[in-house]
Amino acid sequence: MSLRHKLYAYLVVVHVLAIVLMVVLLRDTPQTMLALEAALLVSLFLGLRLIGRALEPLGYTRHFHDLLQDQHYAARLQGSADGELGELVALFNTMLERLYRERLQLGEQQGFLDRLLEATPSAVIVFDFDGNVSLLNASAQALVGTPAGAPAPRGQALRALARTDGDQGLLAELDALPLGESRMLTAASGRRYRGQRGQFHDRGFPRHFLLVEELTEELESSEKSTYDKLIRVLAHEVNNTVAATGSVLDSLLYYRGQLAERDGEDFGTAIAAVKQRNVRLGEFIERFTRVVKMPAPELRRCALRDIMDDILYLYREPCRSRGIQIGWGRCDAAPLLALDRQLMEQALLNVVKNAMEAVEQAGGEWQGIEFVLACEDGAVRLSVFDTGNLLGGVPAEQLFTPFFTTKKGGQGIGLLFVREVMGRHGFQYRLAASGDARTVFEVIVPVV
Repeated sequence: MSLRHKLYAYLVVVHVLAIVLMVVLLRDTPQTMLALEAALLVSLFLGLRLIGRALEPLGYTRHFHDLLQDQHYAARLQGSADGELGELVALFNTMLERLYRERLQLGEQQGFLDRLLEATPSAVIVFDFDGNVSLLNASAQALVGTPAGAPAPRGQALRALARTDGDQGLLAELDALPLGESRMLTAASGRRYRGQRGQFHDRGFPRHFLLVEELTEELESSEKSTYDKLIRVLAHEVNNTVAATGSVLDSLLYYRGQLAERDGEDFGTAIAAVKQRNVRLGEFIERFTRVVKMPAPELRRCALRDIMDDILYLYREPCRSRGIQIGWGRCDAAPLLALDRQLMEQALLNVVKNAMEAVEQAGGEWQGIEFVLACEDGAVRLSVFDTGNLLGGVPAEQLFTPFFTTKKGGQGIGLLFVREVMGRHGFQYRLAASGDARTVFEVIVPVV
């Protein structure tokens, strides 16, 4: 029973008892009894009326609660002629107006943030309180490999969203990023990213988010410009020193005849050794300047299988002499591709040379290199497998970086050249352990 009904029941019971009591006590004086009964009936009517007016604010409060519950902030309560009740209604309507404006403002801000998240080229990944993914923008869905039009995955760990082994490595590194730290990361495809983890508070509790930015062409060109300047300065100083030293050494050879025969022979041998070292130093610098001075690719339609045929013919005898077997999965149906044959051939020569040296360095009962050319939807994929498997414990971010190498005596220039060639063509590529005790280099060339 509600409070209103309880008050009504109490008032009725009291007046009914009073009327009954008067009938019993004042039965001998009917005029007085009738007058008192009339007064009690008027009192009952006024009491019911006052209770209704007194409890009227509870009705407005209930309507206000229903509006808040249904989130109908644009609705308004009807005013009252009662001054005090009118003030209460005006207060409720003011609160509704303020809530409506705040909700409208929050909705506009949320809409702006949603459009901003969808338009930004950076990948934004938001986690829930348990550390699982709760929001991904369009760039983040592309990063984790979600097909276009498919619903964004939620409620899973970040590394569980990977569709390939290469993606799993990148997502695992992103998932392990410490709070407040920014790192450079490299995917198995060769793409480089800058990842940063931050946090915000939701209902008083912290939640984390990731901001992942792919290094754009402008950032890469800025990085390359710094690297180019360094190489040019080194090349200038080394070449000047090598030229001056070579000239002095040639001049010193004129004094060989003035020495004893035995001393002259040692003297000539020493001069020849120093000159040979100068030549090697010049060649070392030339390899770096070759990357810096690489021309823009001149795209012409050619067959990738023909390039691989020439490379295999060149390395067939060196592999046979080292006991390395060669497999060639040739695809004659592969269409002609738009690329710079000279640059692509030199890059693939570096890849095959690295594979052959890796197989020879690793040894083992079976040594082999396999080349597979496959046609895909709108692209041609070339894969180079080797049994060397020297990249099993190498972090992906170290590959294709200057001066990094896994070979003894290597200089870390070959993969840098490959990166520049593939990057200037705009091809997707990756170098990683294939998971079957082999290393694979893959390049995907679109059919134009």
